[in-house]
Amino acid sequence: MNKLALLVPLFPLIGFLVNGLGRKSLSKSAISVIGCGAILASFAISVMLFFDVKTNGGTVTTLFSFISADSFQVPFAFQIDQLSVIFLLIITGIGFLIHLYSSAYMHEEEPQHFGRYFAYLNLFVFSMLLLVMGANYVIMFIGWEGVGLCSYLLIGFWFKNDNYNYAAKKAFVMNRIGDLGFLLAVFWLLFKLGSASYSDVFANVSNLSSGDITAITILLFVGAMGKSAQIPLYTWLPDAMAGPTPVSALIHAATMVTAGIYMIARSNILYTMAPATQTLVAIVGLATAIFAATIALKQNDIKKVLAYSTVSQLGYMFLGLGVGAYTGAVFHVMTHAFFKALLFLGAGSVIHAMHHEQDIRRMGGLRRYMPITHITFLLACLAIAGIPPFSGFFSKDEILTAAYTQNPLYYYIGVAGALMTAFYMFRLYALTFLGGFRGTHEQEHHLHESPWQMTLPLIVLAVLSTLGGFLGIPEVFAADAHSLDHFLQPIFAESTRLAEHQHLGTSQEWLMMGGTTLAIVIVILLAVRRYRNYRAAETENTGVSKLLEHKWYVDELYDALIVNPLNALAGFFKNIVEKSGIDGLVNGAGRLVGYGSRQLRLLQSGQVGNYILVMVLAMVVFILIWFNDQNIMRFISKIF
Repeated sequence: MNKLALLVPLFPLIGFLVNGLGRKSLSKSAISVIGCGAILASFAISVMLFFDVKTNGGTVTTLFSFISADSFQVPFAFQIDQLSVIFLLIITGIGFLIHLYSSAYMHEEEPQHFGRYFAYLNLFVFSMLLLVMGANYVIMFIGWEGVGLCSYLLIGFWFKNDNYNYAAKKAFVMNRIGDLGFLLAVFWLLFKLGSASYSDVFANVSNLSSGDITAITILLFVGAMGKSAQIPLYTWLPDAMAGPTPVSALIHAATMVTAGIYMIARSNILYTMAPATQTLVAIVGLATAIFAATIALKQNDIKKVLAYSTVSQLGYMFLGLGVGAYTGAVFHVMTHAFFKALLFLGAGSVIHAMHHEQDIRRMGGLRRYMPITHITFLLACLAIAGIPPFSGFFSKDEILTAAYTQNPLYYYIGVAGALMTAFYMFRLYALTFLGGFRGTHEQEHHLHESPWQMTLPLIVLAVLSTLGGFLGIPEVFAADAHSLDHFLQPIFAESTRLAEHQHLGTSQEWLMMGGTTLAIVIVILLAVRRYRNYRAAETENTGVSKLLEHKWYVDELYDALIVNPLNALAGFFKNIVEKSGIDGLVNGAGRLVGYGSRQLRLLQSGQVGNYILVMVLAMVVFILIWFNDQNIMRFISKIF
């Protein structure tokens, strides 16, 4: 099995090379088969690895020495254990469905761009696989940077649009801010422990002072804030909607934004020993969950609603990590991958049918024209809202319950976010699928269900969104029925031993669960009632509604405080220091030489008389100089 593990990232890498190099010669069908087949092969091997790990436990495979300097060694090694194999299944399984969906969604692209798209997509999956399979923080960082590069390439895939290029650049730069924190943490570990391998770090964590652990975990969290879009580094993710819709699904569900969750879950021992950092993680995650949810309430772009929803759900995952519910956070990563991929692919199906229209105020009544998209999208909305027995109910309830045992205030604020989630998701559902159609007659005439390559992934994801939660049945329903918790127990065993966990009474948990579910159902009914027969309002939003529609003006604040001053400083260096100073000095020297040569050129007139005159004048000058020199010499001799 150790050898088979090497094939998991190898297949997407081969797919990237073949489609990338052959994009101008291969047909679209061949590109689709290669791109999808590479991910499907990786998924098949991941399934085999899952059963092997379940039976035999985890293993570490060292390929070669990556960095070797005297006694300092960094091996290029893969660690296949319970945590990494769960992520392998998510990345390759959801990734394959998105690749299959893309084969139809991107079919209108020119062949070379179609090949370029699938090459980037394969490289994206390869980088994420490298991130989760690495046996040390250095290999994780390589994959970490790889997904950052691929996000830049895919967000700006339609590079002729400057706005899309700006969104790609924004994502790249904001991720570099977080990556600096990650890199500093790795250097700190290397300096203190001499190793970045998980086994060495976790075995020798007692050799670190509490200050070292707190600083390292905060720096790692800074990296996670950038990659997983937490306050204040979250604004890149909504702008990432500039890329093709399947790319949005891949970023939000199977790759990139889950990297920060994986990194903290992998480093769970460090975080358990840093309670101050855990509190910071919980507070930032909860603040992000609520803040992003408020913005989603008033967004009208179908993909922007889902983007802010992702930011909010990631906040819940960080809340789970912050209160020590590591299994709950990973569980929510998995269920979120199911229903968020379904939501984005469903949105892509709608956009495809609406000829690239994304404003939900111009939709409506689509359930009559797109029955499969409608029912699958509805199931995803129920899952993300937390309605039992859909998957989101189980994972979100586990996080909120753990939050309550740490601090009841966390729980009540988290429930408020869950109510907002239910409202904005069913506002989106009602405006898109219920009521009458509000688009143009031409759009209505061309409305149709998407092809099977797009609807099949929707159906599979709908089944997973409906049934996936049963992998984590809580104790209140059935004792010892949390399959995922049992599977991940070896990864989090030491953290479980070190942490003090409180448990709620059965009656209290039933009351909390039932009360929250009832409140969510009421909010859903209110949202559907309000927006099912929506008519476009002629008046603009004012007050708080306008504030939410403009996303609390955070982007404008960043522009005013950071972007514009930096641009002004860059303009100063460009226009004053570089052009007027350095360029002025260099160009001035050139102009001086040019002017002098033009004046000297006038001496070469070609007239013989002029030349004789110059010779005579030169002789006179030389005689005068000689005469003066002689007089000076006589004067000196008289003195001495």
